[in-house]
Amino acid sequence: MAEKHKISLVLADVDGTLVTEEKVLTKRAQNAVSALHNAGVRFAITSGRPPRGMAMLFDALKLDTPIAGFNGGLFVERDLTILEQKTVPPDVAHQAIDLMRGHGLDTWVYCGNDWRITKIDAPHVAREAWTVKFEPKVVADVAEYLQQVAKIVGVSDDLDRVRRCEADAQVAFGQHATANRSQPYYLDVTNKNANKGAVVEYLSTHLGVPAKEIATIGDQPNDVLMFKRSGFSIAMGNASDEVKAQAAVVTDSYNAEGFAKAMETFILGSTRLAGAL
Repeated sequence: MAEKHKISLVLADVDGTLVTEEKVLTKRAQNAVSALHNAGVRFAITSGRPPRGMAMLFDALKLDTPIAGFNGGLFVERDLTILEQKTVPPDVAHQAIDLMRGHGLDTWVYCGNDWRITKIDAPHVAREAWTVKFEPKVVADVAEYLQQVAKIVGVSDDLDRVRRCEADAQVAFGQHATANRSQPYYLDVTNKNANKGAVVEYLSTHLGVPAKEIATIGDQPNDVLMFKRSGFSIAMGNASDEVKAQAAVVTDSYNAEGFAKAMETFILGSTRLAGAL
């Protein structure tokens, strides 16, 4: 087990981490967050989702911390009041769409709380709408809506294409944008300063919590930056070996209460409160 040290805040990814494969927040996970609150440990969430797409979690988790949507591109209060927004420059957004289309990926564009697509029956659209609990707007060409873009997503069930597009995007954009997979079938392009590592820094400053007292938990390549910026990191059992290698410890999978087990063992266990669960 990792060395015990003070944790004042836990920052959790949502999909693949906090919720199950069926997007369910289990009672055990909910109880674990409640136990964190009772132990004086604050809790925050971050995701590639728009903040509106996480609203169903706000009350269940009794969140009192800023919510970081679009991988840190948009910070909001619990009532969705915008605290800070980082957008993708239009020229970079156009390049991203051209690159994604060149790799055969479908493209989605998010502006604020609006989600725009070109094909309602494209892969993952129905599933995503069910997950975030709101419908996309179908337009003739998403490339016509690139002002104040929070996130562009390339989508394909050909996971090798997504992986190759990610690598090409990182080379093409360099320091001009952040490009990472949030799921094996999603490539997210956001503002250069919108990434989960920056979420750690924002919460540290905004809440007055030293980064070394922040624990992070996630499962995807875009979670690695927050692992590196925090004092303690936990990879989910369903993460790739590459992601697991970047974390301090590994918990069980998202379908086997991995999040709750991590809180009980690594966070609450270190404060000797695990028995309260």
